[in-house]
Formats: sequence, structure tokens, C-alpha cells
Amino acid sequence: MTAFISSAPGLHASPHRHLQFGSESGSADGSVQWLLKRNCALAPRQLLTFYASLCAASLAIAGLFWSHGAVLVMPFAGLEMLGVGAALLLYARHAADSELIRLRPGRLTVRRVSGPHVEQVEFAPAWVRVEPETSDRSLIELSGQGRRISVGRFVRPELRRQLADELRWALRRWQARPVPARAPENDGPAEELELKWQP
Repeated sequence: MTAFISSAPGLHASPHRHLQFGSESGSADGSVQWLLKRNCALAPRQLLTFYASLCAASLAIAGLFWSHGAVLVMPFAGLEMLGVGAALLLYARHAADSELIRLRPGRLTVRRVSGPHVEQVEFAPAWVRVEPETSDRSLIELSGQGRRISVGRFVRPELRRQLADELRWALRRWQARPVPARAPENDGPAEELELKWQP
């Protein structure tokens, strides 16, 4: 299984290191994003066109046999088309599977889509560990703060170590940067309490 690695709009490769899997933001915050997708040969519209033409050809042949007295060909052709349709539906259901890893100021977000299931985990970059699950060619496990998630399903096993090294490099570089201080939030109840306790 191979990955389709896509750069998001506004992101480009880092000038400091050649990111094979990720893209670095051109903005001042230096965000980095990795978008790993399943490599699909057919778009949904192409898949539907292919299935419709397959059904038409199969039913035309079955109709020809039906007209010559072979009545059992039509039910078997129908069953065949149902089976092929179920297989293509299963394929289409996972055609948009992806893994999105986004490193932003003070936050690492991992979003994994598998069919209708979406899993999202957020980490503080300073506490994230990047390790292989079992060996260098296994999935990459990101863990920290009691949370964990595995990534790298759409990367060839021999390239997973490179992806892990790239993630480690980005996290180390991020940890060296100062975290921007947040402006204090001004909300009504706090002001009321402050005024209430003034002499």
C-alpha cells in the first residue's frame, strides 16, 4: 500500500530541511503539516462509470443467452453484478482514508479517517514520544499525556523510519522555540468579582 502525500494550500517544503512527507507553513508561526492518503486509482465518478458499463455489458450478454433459452444465465449475471457492486462499495468506502498530522504553536493534532470513523488526538508537542510500535518497519506510535495513536498506514514499511525521523526533527525544532504568551481573557464575571472585593 502506498501513500499519496499532499501539500496543503499555503504550505511549502522547509528551506532548512527537505521534508519528504510534510510541508512547512510560510507564515511566522512555522506550522508543519503531514497529509498521508490512500493511493486511489479511480475517482468516485470514474468508479461509478466503470460499474455502470460493466453492468450494461454483463446484462446484455445475459439477455442474449436468455433470448436463446438459457434462462439461468440472467440470475447468475445479476448475482455477479451484486457481488462486484458490494466489492466496489467497500473500496469506495475507504477511498478517502487519510492521516493528517498538524504541528502548530503549542499543539500537535493527529486526525485519522478510516471509512466513516474519524479519530482525533491532540498532544502538547513537548510531551510527545515518536516510537515504532514493534520494529522500524511497523506503524509509528505517537504517545504522550496518557494518549496514543498510530500513524503511517499509507506509507510503505521501508519509509516509515524516515517519516518517524521527520516527525522527531519537527518536534525537536518546535521545542526549541519559545511558546507565545496568550493575552489574558477579559470576561464579565471576573470583573464583577474584582469590583465586589474592592474597598
